Amino acid sequence: MKVLQAEGLSIAFGGLRAVDHVTLAIDAGQVFSIIGPNGSGKTTFFNLVSGIYRANEGRVWLAGEEVAGLPPFELARKGLSRTFQNLQIFARMTVLENVMVGRHRHETTRILADLVHWPSVLRQNRATREAAMSALARVGLADFADRQAGALPYGALKRLEIARALAGEPRLLFLDEPAAGLNPTEAGEIGALIRKVADTGTTVVLIEHNMRLVMGVSDHVLVLDHGRRLCAGTADDVRNDPRVIEAYLGADHLQEAAHA
Repeated sequence: MKVLQAEGLSIAFGGLRAVDHVTLAIDAGQVFSIIGPNGSGKTTFFNLVSGIYRANEGRVWLAGEEVAGLPPFELARKGLSRTFQNLQIFARMTVLENVMVGRHRHETTRILADLVHWPSVLRQNRATREAAMSALARVGLADFADRQAGALPYGALKRLEIARALAGEPRLLFLDEPAAGLNPTEAGEIGALIRKVADTGTTVVLIEHNMRLVMGVSDHVLVLDHGRRLCAGTADDVRNDPRVIEAYLGADHLQEAAHA
């Protein structure tokens, strides 16, 4: 089943076409990576699909349902979660409370019920807490549940963001540079976590500059350059494509890279 499809997706800012007629289809359970030089349109594409930007042209389907133009909260209800390049952590809340926030789409009680503490509210809070603990366990942070989030090291905060996104039980998880700023050991842990998430049924769409991580976890790789689809295929297909080498290194380095 195609969990995500985009057809002719485009957006321009003034005279700059940041994403230019990009088409793709992603199978359920894949790790699908989008790579390219800085300014190639990767994050802009994420913002289009996740409802932050509205496309000038094109269509998007989530699990067969057309969703182009829907706001982020509606897409979250339909099973799309994402993280961002910059950490979006509630530093003064506990680790567990941060993840509980990610369960909002499963919350069903109303303000009156919350004010009078109806039994349904207590049951829901208990279920939310249990689900958040399960998400923390998936990323290896269960032992830190009661710590203040702002006290965690940077690598743990990256995993905390993934846990919060997973708490919503998404069918599709967008990760925007989850290994940025991490050392090689931490990046390897993030790669293993991404692979585990996909293997347990959640489709992952990944933007990442760490090519070791990308090539190690991806089922399929799409390369963008100046907003356009440059090439796509397996990790081996992409790493050996001269167009990719040129886009990253420049034409003058093609021959050198071919013999590296």
